[in-house]
Amino acid sequence: MTAMLEAAEVARRPRPPRSAPPAWLVVALACAGQFLVVLDVSVVNVALPSMRADLGMSESGLQWVVNAYSIAFAGFMLLGGRAGDLYGRKRMFLVGLGLFTAASLAGGLAQGDAELLIARAVQGLGAAVLAPATLTIVTSAVPEGAARARAIATWTAVGAGGGAAGGFVGGLLVDTLSWRWVLLINVPVGALVLLGSLLWLIESRSGDGRRLDLPGALLVTGGLAVLAYGISQTEAEGWTAAATLLPLAAGLALVGGFLLVESRTAAPLMPLGLLRVRAVASANAAMFLSGSAMFSMWYFMTLYAQNVLGYSPLAAGAALIPTSLAIVVGSKLAPRFMRRLGARWVAVLGTTVAVAGFAWQSTMTADGAYVTAIMCPGILMMLGAGLAVTPLASLAISGAAPGEAGLVSGLVNTSRTMGGSMGLAVLSTLAAARTGGVASPEALTEGYALAFRVGTVVLLCGVALMLAWLPRKISAN
Repeated sequence: MTAMLEAAEVARRPRPPRSAPPAWLVVALACAGQFLVVLDVSVVNVALPSMRADLGMSESGLQWVVNAYSIAFAGFMLLGGRAGDLYGRKRMFLVGLGLFTAASLAGGLAQGDAELLIARAVQGLGAAVLAPATLTIVTSAVPEGAARARAIATWTAVGAGGGAAGGFVGGLLVDTLSWRWVLLINVPVGALVLLGSLLWLIESRSGDGRRLDLPGALLVTGGLAVLAYGISQTEAEGWTAAATLLPLAAGLALVGGFLLVESRTAAPLMPLGLLRVRAVASANAAMFLSGSAMFSMWYFMTLYAQNVLGYSPLAAGAALIPTSLAIVVGSKLAPRFMRRLGARWVAVLGTTVAVAGFAWQSTMTADGAYVTAIMCPGILMMLGAGLAVTPLASLAISGAAPGEAGLVSGLVNTSRTMGGSMGLAVLSTLAAARTGGVASPEALTEGYALAFRVGTVVLLCGVALMLAWLPRKISAN
């Protein structure tokens, strides 16, 4: 009897608290999730010609293979960030990664363009839940200061590396297997990261009983999608046609409805008061402008390499390897420069380097040599991007209250991806309009070159905005 009582007493004793895993392991798992999210933005670019041939897609349909993902990603990311704050970052990380992995399987098995686009949109939804949690998990695991700046730089470098490596990985998979594997490859990798996260991540949250603002998320996502559709219509219908003006007006109305809802709801998806914080507002505006140009770089570079220079998918991906390394190097150098120059000046420096790369790329020709037509301008573009993203993310998060870290993390990613979605819609429409429906290498080159010229102007506007608006005194110490 005594033994039974002692056993019962042992069973009633609370379990000792679970010890926190090493910070490097938490950062590694979060970065793995971010790598998958960003990889899928770019990995499909090399596969687009193969997708078009296999599924009989139109040119505008190819654009939506990219935009279906990025618009859902951008539109629901604020919701994902807030959900992580309220319901737990680990829980949302697992939910987002599970949804992303399942949608990757569906997309890889798609038998028609409609199935593929739906799967890509669901992938974007999963990514929107996952991505804000990755940055918040990183910042929660590492104390503020130089260590956190290094951790954010690692997160930036891994994410940037995912975007950059997408070209090579996609080319390798398309050439050796098929375009379907650019999506199916996510399934085993996602399952492995899910298992590691279940075992080692510790839950954290800043819940305060508020509800999620689902109407706001639906309005902003619908607004972005309809605006992108309206912009894509300008290629065939022109800017003054009803087929263009009606979706543009509807998209603006939906975005206006989103702002109205946010100003009146008790638990807004994006508290408009955050935009009165200079660090948050200015850094996100700069992210939007930078993303609108830099996001499109991979799209046009891979199409230029394959459609104009005649590279195979694998060769096109391999051609961008130096560019992949450049963005990682820039991301790792940024914290060192931030300690000496401050975040504001590093962001300006990085964007200026990217401007030089975009201007150089805009001089491309139909018979360009690899070194001068792809490698060197690509290195400048992505070295600049790597230098700029880390200080902008650090500035934005520095203006957030602890309970809003997930929200601001989501806002940072939203600004970059939203800018990228709108930028891709505009730049691809301008490029297609310049070609006039002619598919010769010379005509395609003129269209791609125009996209890079417009991107140069957008980035110059970003430099001016950073100089005028970013806080001067916040730096990584």
